[in-house]
Amino acid sequence: MTNFDALQSHANRLRGTRAPALLEQDPARASELALRVGPVYASFARQGYDRQALDALHALASDLDLKAAYQRLFRGEIVNPTEGRSALHTALRSNLTDAQVAQDAYAEAAGVRERMGKLVAELEASEVTDIVSVGIGGSDLGPRHVSDALRPLQPKLRVHFLSNVDGAAAQRVLAGLNPATTAAILISKTFGTQETLLNGKILADWLGGSERLYAVSANPERAAKTFDIPDARVLPMWDWVGGRYSLWSAVGFPIALAIGFDNFCALLDGAALMDQHVLETPAESNLAIRHALTALWNRNVLGHAAHGVMTYDQRLALLPNYLQQLVMESLGKSVRIDGTPVDCETVPVWWGGAGTDVQHSFFQALHQGTQIVPLDFVGTIHNDDPYAENHIALLSNLLAQSEALANGQSSDDPHRSYAGGRPSTMILLDALTPQSLGALIAMYEHSVYAQSLAWGINAFDQFGVELGKQLANGLLPALKGQAQADDPVTQALLEQIRTR
Repeated sequence: MTNFDALQSHANRLRGTRAPALLEQDPARASELALRVGPVYASFARQGYDRQALDALHALASDLDLKAAYQRLFRGEIVNPTEGRSALHTALRSNLTDAQVAQDAYAEAAGVRERMGKLVAELEASEVTDIVSVGIGGSDLGPRHVSDALRPLQPKLRVHFLSNVDGAAAQRVLAGLNPATTAAILISKTFGTQETLLNGKILADWLGGSERLYAVSANPERAAKTFDIPDARVLPMWDWVGGRYSLWSAVGFPIALAIGFDNFCALLDGAALMDQHVLETPAESNLAIRHALTALWNRNVLGHAAHGVMTYDQRLALLPNYLQQLVMESLGKSVRIDGTPVDCETVPVWWGGAGTDVQHSFFQALHQGTQIVPLDFVGTIHNDDPYAENHIALLSNLLAQSEALANGQSSDDPHRSYAGGRPSTMILLDALTPQSLGALIAMYEHSVYAQSLAWGINAFDQFGVELGKQLANGLLPALKGQAQADDPVTQALLEQIRTR
Protein backbone atom coordinates (compact mmCIF):
# COMPACT_ATOMS: atom_id res chain seq x y z
CA MET A 1 0.00 0.00 0.00
CA THR A 2 1.15 3.51 -0.75
CA ASN A 3 3.21 5.43 1.77
CA PHE A 4 2.05 9.05 1.72
CA ASP A 5 4.75 10.31 4.09
CA ALA A 6 6.91 11.52 1.22
CA LEU A 7 4.12 13.86 0.16
CA GLN A 8 3.63 15.34 3.60
CA SER A 9 6.70 17.56 3.31
CA HIS A 10 5.09 19.23 0.30
CA ALA A 11 1.86 19.75 2.22
CA ASN A 12 3.81 21.30 5.09
CA ARG A 13 5.70 23.55 2.66
CA LEU A 14 2.46 24.71 1.03
CA ARG A 15 0.39 25.07 4.19
CA GLY A 16 -1.36 28.43 4.20
CA THR A 17 -0.50 29.16 0.57
CA ARG A 18 -3.62 30.31 -1.24
CA ALA A 19 -4.46 30.04 -4.92
CA PRO A 20 -3.49 33.65 -5.75
CA ALA A 21 0.01 33.06 -4.37
CA LEU A 22 0.37 29.83 -6.32
CA LEU A 23 -0.62 31.69 -9.49
CA GLU A 24 1.78 34.52 -8.72
CA GLN A 25 4.62 32.01 -8.35
CA ASP A 26 3.58 30.09 -11.47
CA PRO A 27 1.30 32.13 -13.78
CA ALA A 28 1.27 29.37 -16.40
CA ARG A 29 -0.56 26.97 -14.05
CA ALA A 30 -3.87 28.63 -15.00
CA SER A 31 -3.67 26.95 -18.40
CA GLU A 32 -1.01 24.28 -17.99
CA LEU A 33 -2.59 22.48 -15.03
CA ALA A 34 -5.44 21.44 -17.29
CA LEU A 35 -6.09 18.45 -19.52
CA ARG A 36 -8.47 17.79 -22.39
CA VAL A 37 -9.80 14.47 -23.69
CA GLY A 38 -12.15 14.99 -26.63
CA PRO A 39 -15.17 16.95 -25.34
CA VAL A 40 -13.99 16.91 -21.70
CA TYR A 41 -11.75 19.68 -20.29
CA ALA A 42 -10.56 19.60 -16.68
CA SER A 43 -8.64 22.34 -14.87
CA PHE A 44 -6.72 21.45 -11.71
CA ALA A 45 -5.28 24.95 -11.32
CA ARG A 46 -7.25 25.58 -8.12
CA GLN A 47 -6.00 22.49 -6.32
CA GLY A 48 -3.59 23.10 -3.45
CA TYR A 49 -0.49 21.56 -4.98
CA ASP A 50 2.30 23.21 -6.97
CA ARG A 51 4.52 21.67 -9.65
CA GLN A 52 6.88 20.10 -7.12
CA ALA A 53 4.06 18.44 -5.25
CA LEU A 54 2.50 17.32 -8.54
CA ASP A 55 5.82 15.77 -9.54
CA ALA A 56 5.82 13.87 -6.25
CA LEU A 57 2.29 12.64 -7.01
CA HIS A 58 3.45 11.49 -10.44
CA ALA A 59 6.29 9.62 -8.72
CA LEU A 60 3.63 7.89 -6.63
CA ALA A 61 1.83 6.91 -9.84
CA SER A 62 5.08 5.55 -11.22
CA ASP A 63 5.61 3.45 -8.10
CA LEU A 64 2.12 2.00 -8.51
CA ASP A 65 2.83 1.16 -12.18
CA LEU A 66 -0.65 2.28 -13.14
CA LYS A 67 -0.08 1.63 -16.83
CA ALA A 68 0.44 -2.08 -16.15
CA ALA A 69 -2.53 -2.10 -13.78
CA TYR A 70 -4.82 -0.66 -16.45
CA GLN A 71 -3.53 -3.24 -18.90
CA ARG A 72 -4.46 -6.02 -16.46
CA LEU A 73 -7.93 -4.53 -16.15
CA PHE A 74 -8.47 -4.28 -19.92
CA ARG A 75 -7.05 -7.76 -20.59
CA GLY A 76 -9.55 -9.36 -18.26
CA GLU A 77 -7.07 -10.57 -15.65
CA ILE A 78 -8.35 -11.22 -12.13
CA VAL A 79 -8.59 -7.79 -10.53
CA ASN A 80 -11.35 -8.79 -8.11
CA PRO A 81 -9.49 -11.48 -6.16
CA THR A 82 -11.96 -11.76 -3.27
CA GLU A 83 -14.51 -13.08 -5.77
CA GLY A 84 -12.01 -14.52 -8.27
CA ARG A 85 -13.29 -12.37 -11.13
CA SER A 86 -12.27 -10.04 -13.89
CA ALA A 87 -13.84 -6.59 -14.11
CA LEU A 88 -14.46 -6.25 -17.82
CA HIS A 89 -16.80 -3.28 -18.01
CA THR A 90 -14.41 -1.76 -20.56
CA ALA A 91 -15.15 -4.71 -22.92
CA LEU A 92 -18.76 -3.55 -23.03
CA ARG A 93 -17.72 -0.52 -25.06
CA SER A 94 -14.15 -0.86 -26.34
CA ASN A 95 -11.84 -3.47 -27.84
CA LEU A 96 -8.37 -2.31 -26.89
CA THR A 97 -6.51 -5.53 -26.16
CA ASP A 98 -5.58 -8.73 -27.93
CA ALA A 99 -6.22 -10.84 -24.81
CA GLN A 100 -8.63 -13.64 -25.67
CA VAL A 101 -10.78 -13.28 -22.55
CA ALA A 102 -11.38 -9.60 -23.34
CA GLN A 103 -11.98 -10.34 -27.03
CA ASP A 104 -14.57 -12.95 -26.10
CA ALA A 105 -16.27 -10.58 -23.67
CA TYR A 106 -16.37 -7.82 -26.28
CA ALA A 107 -17.93 -10.15 -28.86
CA GLU A 108 -20.50 -11.45 -26.37
CA ALA A 109 -21.45 -7.92 -25.33
CA ALA A 110 -21.81 -6.87 -28.98
CA GLY A 111 -24.15 -9.78 -29.63
CA VAL A 112 -26.37 -8.88 -26.68
CA ARG A 113 -26.32 -5.23 -27.75
CA GLU A 114 -27.60 -6.25 -31.19
CA ARG A 115 -30.46 -8.14 -29.55
CA MET A 116 -31.20 -5.14 -27.36
CA GLY A 117 -31.34 -2.87 -30.40
CA LYS A 118 -34.00 -5.10 -31.97
CA LEU A 119 -36.09 -5.03 -28.80
CA VAL A 120 -35.83 -1.23 -28.71
CA ALA A 121 -37.06 -1.05 -32.32
CA GLU A 122 -39.95 -3.40 -31.55
CA LEU A 123 -41.08 -1.37 -28.56
CA GLU A 124 -40.77 1.91 -30.46
CA ALA A 125 -43.00 0.48 -33.20
CA SER A 126 -45.59 -0.92 -30.75
CA GLU A 127 -48.53 0.66 -28.95
CA VAL A 128 -46.35 1.04 -25.81
CA THR A 129 -45.91 4.64 -24.66
CA ASP A 130 -44.35 4.15 -21.21
CA ILE A 131 -41.65 1.91 -19.74
CA VAL A 132 -41.16 1.23 -16.03
CA SER A 133 -37.60 0.14 -15.20
CA VAL A 134 -37.44 -1.84 -11.94
CA GLY A 135 -34.07 -2.28 -10.25
CA ILE A 136 -31.97 -0.94 -7.40
CA GLY A 137 -28.37 0.13 -6.87
CA GLY A 138 -26.32 -0.40 -10.01
CA SER A 139 -29.43 -1.65 -11.79
CA ASP A 140 -31.06 1.74 -11.26
CA LEU A 141 -28.66 4.61 -10.55
CA GLY A 142 -26.69 4.48 -13.82
CA PRO A 143 -29.69 4.05 -16.14
CA ARG A 144 -31.71 6.62 -14.19
CA HIS A 145 -28.93 9.22 -14.25
CA VAL A 146 -28.07 8.86 -17.94
CA SER A 147 -31.71 8.70 -19.04
CA ASP A 148 -32.52 11.83 -17.08
CA ALA A 149 -29.49 13.68 -18.42
CA LEU A 150 -29.97 12.84 -22.09
CA ARG A 151 -33.69 12.28 -22.59
CA PRO A 152 -35.16 14.29 -25.48
CA LEU A 153 -37.94 16.78 -24.83
CA GLN A 154 -40.36 14.67 -26.87
CA PRO A 155 -39.23 11.06 -26.44
CA LYS A 156 -40.76 8.19 -28.36
CA LEU A 157 -41.03 6.32 -25.08
CA ARG A 158 -41.34 7.76 -21.58
CA VAL A 159 -39.14 5.81 -19.16
CA HIS A 160 -39.89 5.76 -15.43
CA PHE A 161 -37.76 4.25 -12.67
CA LEU A 162 -38.81 2.27 -9.61
CA SER A 163 -36.19 1.21 -7.06
CA ASN A 164 -37.30 1.70 -3.46
CA VAL A 165 -39.18 -1.17 -1.80
CA ASP A 166 -41.49 1.44 -0.24
CA GLY A 167 -44.93 0.83 -1.74
CA ALA A 168 -45.49 4.58 -1.97
CA ALA A 169 -42.79 4.69 -4.64
CA ALA A 170 -44.63 2.14 -6.80
CA GLN A 171 -47.92 3.91 -6.24
CA ARG A 172 -46.48 7.22 -7.42
CA VAL A 173 -44.72 5.76 -10.46
CA LEU A 174 -47.84 3.95 -11.65
CA ALA A 175 -50.22 6.84 -11.02
CA GLY A 176 -51.40 8.19 -14.37
CA LEU A 177 -49.94 5.32 -16.42
CA ASN A 178 -52.13 3.03 -18.48
CA PRO A 179 -51.38 -0.71 -18.09
CA ALA A 180 -52.55 -1.28 -21.66
CA THR A 181 -49.74 0.93 -23.04
CA THR A 182 -47.00 0.28 -20.45
CA ALA A 183 -44.17 -2.26 -20.43
CA ALA A 184 -41.74 -3.05 -17.61
CA ILE A 185 -38.09 -4.11 -17.39
CA LEU A 186 -36.97 -6.04 -14.32
CA ILE A 187 -33.22 -5.66 -13.80
CA SER A 188 -31.39 -7.76 -11.23
CA LYS A 189 -28.04 -9.51 -11.45
CA THR A 190 -29.10 -12.48 -9.33
CA PHE A 191 -32.87 -12.07 -9.52
CA GLY A 192 -32.85 -12.56 -5.77
CA THR A 193 -32.95 -8.87 -4.81
CA GLN A 194 -35.84 -8.31 -2.42
CA GLU A 195 -36.78 -4.85 -3.67
CA THR A 196 -36.83 -5.86 -7.32
CA LEU A 197 -38.80 -9.05 -6.72
CA LEU A 198 -41.48 -7.27 -4.68
CA ASN A 199 -41.76 -4.36 -7.10
CA GLY A 200 -41.68 -6.78 -10.02
CA LYS A 201 -44.69 -8.59 -8.59
CA ILE A 202 -46.53 -5.28 -8.29
CA LEU A 203 -45.81 -4.56 -11.96
CA ALA A 204 -46.76 -8.05 -13.12
CA ASP A 205 -50.08 -7.87 -11.26
CA TRP A 206 -50.75 -4.32 -12.47
CA LEU A 207 -50.00 -5.25 -16.09
CA GLY A 208 -52.20 -8.33 -15.83
CA GLY A 209 -49.45 -10.82 -16.63
CA SER A 210 -46.04 -11.10 -18.25
CA GLU A 211 -46.95 -10.18 -21.84
CA ARG A 212 -45.08 -6.87 -21.63
CA LEU A 213 -42.46 -7.84 -19.06
CA TYR A 214 -38.75 -7.83 -19.96
CA ALA A 215 -35.78 -8.84 -17.81
CA VAL A 216 -32.04 -8.25 -17.58
CA SER A 217 -30.13 -10.68 -15.39
CA ALA A 218 -27.05 -12.82 -14.93
CA ASN A 219 -29.53 -15.52 -13.87
CA PRO A 220 -31.89 -15.56 -16.87
CA GLU A 221 -33.36 -18.95 -15.95
CA ARG A 222 -34.57 -17.60 -12.60
CA ALA A 223 -35.93 -14.46 -14.26
CA ALA A 224 -37.91 -16.54 -16.73
CA LYS A 225 -39.17 -18.93 -14.05
CA THR A 226 -40.13 -16.30 -11.45
CA PHE A 227 -42.13 -14.08 -13.79
CA ASP A 228 -42.83 -16.40 -16.76
CA ILE A 229 -40.85 -14.17 -19.13
CA PRO A 230 -39.92 -15.88 -22.42
CA ASP A 231 -36.23 -16.14 -23.35
CA ALA A 232 -36.68 -13.69 -26.23
CA ARG A 233 -37.42 -10.92 -23.72
CA VAL A 234 -34.59 -11.75 -21.29
CA LEU A 235 -31.20 -10.07 -21.85
CA PRO A 236 -28.11 -11.41 -20.07
CA MET A 237 -25.53 -9.64 -17.95
CA TRP A 238 -22.38 -11.21 -16.54
CA ASP A 239 -20.56 -11.75 -13.26
CA TRP A 240 -17.50 -10.00 -14.73
CA VAL A 241 -19.39 -6.70 -14.64
CA GLY A 242 -20.22 -5.19 -11.26
CA GLY A 243 -23.59 -3.50 -10.90
CA ARG A 244 -22.18 0.00 -10.55
CA TYR A 245 -20.14 -0.53 -13.74
CA SER A 246 -22.99 -2.06 -15.74
CA LEU A 247 -24.88 0.77 -17.43
CA TRP A 248 -22.89 0.04 -20.61
CA SER A 249 -24.40 -3.47 -20.78
CA ALA A 250 -27.99 -4.65 -21.22
CA VAL A 251 -28.59 -2.91 -17.88
CA GLY A 252 -28.61 0.15 -20.16
CA PHE A 253 -31.75 -1.15 -21.92
CA PRO A 254 -33.83 1.63 -20.29
CA ILE A 255 -31.25 4.18 -21.46
CA ALA A 256 -31.59 2.99 -25.06
CA LEU A 257 -35.38 3.22 -24.76
CA ALA A 258 -35.19 6.70 -23.22
CA ILE A 259 -32.68 8.30 -25.59
CA GLY A 260 -32.71 6.01 -28.64
CA PHE A 261 -30.45 3.11 -29.52
CA ASP A 262 -28.10 5.16 -31.70
CA ASN A 263 -27.53 7.58 -28.86
CA PHE A 264 -26.87 4.68 -26.49
CA CYS A 265 -24.16 3.49 -28.88
CA ALA A 266 -22.74 7.03 -28.93
CA LEU A 267 -22.60 6.90 -25.12
CA LEU A 268 -20.44 3.79 -25.43
CA ASP A 269 -18.26 5.53 -28.01
CA GLY A 270 -17.60 8.37 -25.56
CA ALA A 271 -16.56 5.90 -22.88
CA ALA A 272 -14.34 4.08 -25.38
CA LEU A 273 -12.61 7.38 -26.17
CA MET A 274 -11.72 7.77 -22.49
CA ASP A 275 -10.68 4.11 -22.29
CA GLN A 276 -8.17 4.61 -25.08
CA HIS A 277 -6.85 7.79 -23.47
CA VAL A 278 -6.39 6.11 -20.09
CA LEU A 279 -4.73 3.02 -21.53
CA GLU A 280 -2.34 4.81 -23.89
CA THR A 281 -1.54 8.19 -22.29
CA PRO A 282 1.41 8.70 -19.89
CA ALA A 283 0.48 9.44 -16.30
CA GLU A 284 1.63 13.06 -16.50
CA SER A 285 -1.08 13.89 -19.04
CA ASN A 286 -3.61 11.21 -18.16
CA LEU A 287 -6.89 12.74 -17.03
CA ALA A 288 -8.15 9.82 -14.93
CA ILE A 289 -4.79 9.46 -13.19
CA ARG A 290 -4.60 13.20 -12.50
CA HIS A 291 -8.08 13.07 -11.01
CA ALA A 292 -7.13 10.09 -8.85
CA LEU A 293 -3.86 11.64 -7.65
CA THR A 294 -5.72 14.82 -6.77
CA ALA A 295 -8.22 12.81 -4.75
CA LEU A 296 -5.37 11.07 -2.90
CA TRP A 297 -3.67 14.41 -2.22
CA ASN A 298 -6.84 15.83 -0.69
CA ARG A 299 -7.74 12.72 1.30
CA ASN A 300 -4.47 11.26 2.49
CA VAL A 301 -2.11 14.22 2.51
CA LEU A 302 -4.45 17.06 3.49
CA GLY A 303 -6.91 14.90 5.43
CA HIS A 304 -10.19 16.12 3.94
CA ALA A 305 -13.00 13.73 4.88
CA ALA A 306 -15.63 14.77 2.34
CA HIS A 307 -15.79 15.45 -1.39
CA GLY A 308 -18.50 17.35 -3.25
CA VAL A 309 -19.75 17.17 -6.83
CA MET A 310 -21.59 20.29 -7.99
CA THR A 311 -23.24 20.13 -11.40
CA TYR A 312 -24.00 23.39 -13.14
CA ASP A 313 -26.38 21.80 -15.61
CA GLN A 314 -29.78 20.73 -14.31
CA ARG A 315 -29.72 17.71 -16.59
CA LEU A 316 -26.79 16.38 -14.56
CA ALA A 317 -28.60 16.73 -11.23
CA LEU A 318 -28.41 12.97 -10.61
CA LEU A 319 -24.67 12.72 -11.30
CA PRO A 320 -23.75 13.11 -7.58
CA ASN A 321 -26.17 10.28 -6.67
CA TYR A 322 -24.66 8.03 -9.30
CA LEU A 323 -21.09 8.85 -8.24
CA GLN A 324 -21.90 8.17 -4.61
CA GLN A 325 -22.41 4.52 -5.45
CA LEU A 326 -19.60 4.27 -7.97
CA VAL A 327 -17.03 5.77 -5.63
CA MET A 328 -18.21 4.88 -2.12
CA GLU A 329 -19.24 1.30 -2.87
CA SER A 330 -15.97 0.74 -4.71
CA LEU A 331 -13.66 2.44 -2.24
CA GLY A 332 -15.51 2.11 1.07
CA LYS A 333 -13.14 -0.55 2.39
CA SER A 334 -11.04 -0.81 5.55
CA VAL A 335 -9.02 -3.94 4.73
CA ARG A 336 -6.50 -4.53 2.01
CA ILE A 337 -6.84 -7.21 -0.65
CA ASP A 338 -4.76 -9.55 1.54
CA GLY A 339 -7.19 -9.08 4.45
CA THR A 340 -4.93 -6.90 6.59
CA PRO A 341 -6.22 -3.54 7.87
CA VAL A 342 -5.44 -0.46 5.83
CA ASP A 343 -3.18 1.97 7.67
CA CYS A 344 -4.55 5.17 6.10
CA GLU A 345 -7.91 6.75 5.37
CA THR A 346 -9.81 5.49 2.34
CA VAL A 347 -12.82 7.00 0.61
CA PRO A 348 -14.20 10.34 1.81
CA VAL A 349 -17.95 10.94 1.91
CA TRP A 350 -19.15 11.91 -1.56
CA TRP A 351 -22.17 14.17 -1.90
CA GLY A 352 -23.36 17.11 -3.95
CA GLY A 353 -26.15 18.79 -5.86
CA ALA A 354 -27.06 21.03 -8.75
CA GLY A 355 -26.17 24.71 -8.98
CA THR A 356 -27.46 27.31 -8.56
CA ASP A 357 -29.92 25.75 -6.10
CA VAL A 358 -27.19 24.45 -3.79
CA GLN A 359 -25.68 27.92 -3.47
CA HIS A 360 -28.76 28.79 -1.42
CA SER A 361 -28.60 25.71 0.79
CA PHE A 362 -25.21 24.37 1.88
CA PHE A 363 -22.68 26.66 0.17
CA GLN A 364 -22.59 28.80 3.31
CA ALA A 365 -20.78 25.93 5.03
CA LEU A 366 -18.45 25.42 2.07
CA HIS A 367 -17.36 29.06 2.12
CA GLN A 368 -17.21 29.80 5.87
CA GLY A 369 -17.52 26.50 7.70
CA THR A 370 -14.68 24.92 9.63
CA GLN A 371 -14.39 21.84 7.40
CA ILE A 372 -12.80 22.15 3.97
CA VAL A 373 -14.61 20.12 1.30
CA PRO A 374 -12.78 19.73 -2.04
CA LEU A 375 -15.16 19.94 -4.98
CA ASP A 376 -15.59 18.81 -8.55
CA PHE A 377 -17.50 21.47 -10.46
CA VAL A 378 -19.11 20.08 -13.62
CA GLY A 379 -20.52 22.43 -16.24
CA THR A 380 -21.40 22.57 -19.93
CA ILE A 381 -20.16 25.26 -22.28
CA HIS A 382 -22.95 25.07 -24.88
CA ASN A 383 -26.59 24.85 -23.83
CA ASP A 384 -29.38 23.23 -25.81
CA ASP A 385 -32.19 25.40 -24.48
CA PRO A 386 -33.22 28.72 -26.08
CA TYR A 387 -32.60 30.79 -22.95
CA ALA A 388 -29.15 32.24 -23.59
CA GLU A 389 -29.24 34.79 -20.78
CA ASN A 390 -30.00 32.09 -18.24
CA HIS A 391 -27.08 30.01 -19.44
CA ILE A 392 -24.73 32.99 -19.20
CA ALA A 393 -25.93 33.56 -15.65
CA LEU A 394 -25.41 29.88 -14.85
CA LEU A 395 -21.84 29.94 -16.18
CA SER A 396 -21.07 33.15 -14.29
CA ASN A 397 -22.17 31.49 -11.05
CA LEU A 398 -20.13 28.38 -11.85
CA LEU A 399 -16.96 30.39 -12.40
CA ALA A 400 -17.61 32.73 -9.48
CA GLN A 401 -18.12 29.97 -6.92
CA SER A 402 -14.87 28.24 -7.84
CA GLU A 403 -13.01 31.56 -7.67
CA ALA A 404 -14.54 32.63 -4.37
CA LEU A 405 -13.85 29.29 -2.70
CA ALA A 406 -10.23 29.34 -3.83
CA ASN A 407 -9.33 32.99 -3.33
CA GLY A 408 -11.57 34.07 -0.46
CA GLN A 409 -11.87 37.69 0.60
CA SER A 410 -10.59 39.49 3.69
CA SER A 411 -12.72 41.91 5.68
CA ASP A 412 -12.44 43.90 8.89
CA ASP A 413 -15.76 42.33 9.80
CA PRO A 414 -15.03 38.66 10.63
CA HIS A 415 -18.59 37.70 9.71
CA ARG A 416 -17.95 38.90 6.16
CA SER A 417 -14.52 37.36 5.80
CA TYR A 418 -13.89 34.41 3.47
CA ALA A 419 -10.84 32.32 4.28
CA GLY A 420 -10.43 30.85 0.80
CA GLY A 421 -8.13 27.91 0.31
CA ARG A 422 -11.03 25.67 -0.70
CA PRO A 423 -9.73 23.49 -3.56
CA SER A 424 -11.77 22.48 -6.60
CA THR A 425 -11.43 20.88 -10.00
CA MET A 426 -13.34 22.45 -12.86
CA ILE A 427 -14.69 19.97 -15.42
CA LEU A 428 -16.25 21.48 -18.53
CA LEU A 429 -18.06 19.51 -21.22
CA ASP A 430 -18.21 21.16 -24.62
CA ALA A 431 -21.90 20.23 -24.60
CA LEU A 432 -23.98 17.59 -22.87
CA THR A 433 -24.07 14.81 -25.46
CA PRO A 434 -24.02 11.02 -25.24
CA GLN A 435 -20.32 11.09 -26.17
CA SER A 436 -19.30 13.65 -23.56
CA LEU A 437 -21.31 12.00 -20.79
CA GLY A 438 -19.90 8.58 -21.66
CA ALA A 439 -16.38 9.97 -21.50
CA LEU A 440 -17.03 11.73 -18.18
CA ILE A 441 -18.43 8.63 -16.47
CA ALA A 442 -15.58 6.45 -17.76
CA MET A 443 -13.08 8.98 -16.41
CA TYR A 444 -14.57 8.60 -12.94
CA GLU A 445 -14.49 4.79 -13.24
CA HIS A 446 -10.79 4.79 -14.08
CA SER A 447 -10.02 7.32 -11.34
CA VAL A 448 -11.68 5.01 -8.82
CA TYR A 449 -9.54 2.08 -9.94
CA ALA A 450 -6.31 4.07 -9.59
CA GLN A 451 -7.27 5.18 -6.07
CA SER A 452 -7.98 1.59 -5.07
CA LEU A 453 -4.49 0.57 -6.18
CA ALA A 454 -2.93 3.27 -4.02
CA TRP A 455 -4.82 2.01 -0.98
CA GLY A 456 -4.30 -1.68 -1.79
CA ILE A 457 -8.05 -2.39 -1.68
CA ASN A 458 -10.48 -4.15 -4.00
CA ALA A 459 -12.62 -1.71 -6.00
CA PHE A 460 -14.87 -4.45 -7.38
CA ASP A 461 -16.45 -6.26 -4.43
CA GLN A 462 -19.16 -4.87 -2.14
CA PHE A 463 -19.62 -7.24 0.78
CA GLY A 464 -20.48 -4.29 3.03
CA VAL A 465 -24.02 -4.11 1.67
CA GLU A 466 -24.87 -7.73 2.52
CA LEU A 467 -25.24 -7.81 6.32
CA GLY A 468 -28.17 -5.40 6.46
CA LYS A 469 -29.95 -7.37 3.73
CA GLN A 470 -29.50 -10.62 5.63
CA LEU A 471 -30.82 -9.12 8.86
CA ALA A 472 -33.78 -7.59 7.05
CA ASN A 473 -34.79 -10.95 5.62
CA GLY A 474 -34.47 -12.51 9.06
CA LEU A 475 -36.72 -9.86 10.62
CA LEU A 476 -39.65 -10.47 8.27
CA PRO A 477 -41.18 -13.19 10.51
CA ALA A 478 -40.76 -10.93 13.57
CA LEU A 479 -42.60 -8.08 11.83
CA LYS A 480 -45.45 -10.49 11.07
CA GLY A 481 -45.64 -11.51 14.74
CA GLN A 482 -44.31 -14.99 14.06
CA ALA A 483 -41.00 -14.67 15.92
CA GLN A 484 -38.94 -12.55 18.30
CA ALA A 485 -35.93 -10.47 17.33
CA ASP A 486 -32.59 -11.53 18.82
CA ASP A 487 -31.43 -7.96 19.40
CA PRO A 488 -33.21 -6.35 22.40
CA VAL A 489 -33.27 -2.86 20.89
CA THR A 490 -34.74 -4.22 17.67
CA GLN A 491 -37.31 -6.17 19.71
CA ALA A 492 -38.35 -3.00 21.58
CA LEU A 493 -38.75 -1.18 18.27
CA LEU A 494 -40.79 -4.07 16.86
CA GLU A 495 -43.14 -3.86 19.84
CA GLN A 496 -43.68 -0.17 19.14
CA ILE A 497 -44.37 -0.87 15.47
CA ARG A 498 -46.82 -3.69 16.23
CA THR A 499 -48.70 -1.84 18.99
CA ARG A 500 -49.13 1.34 16.96
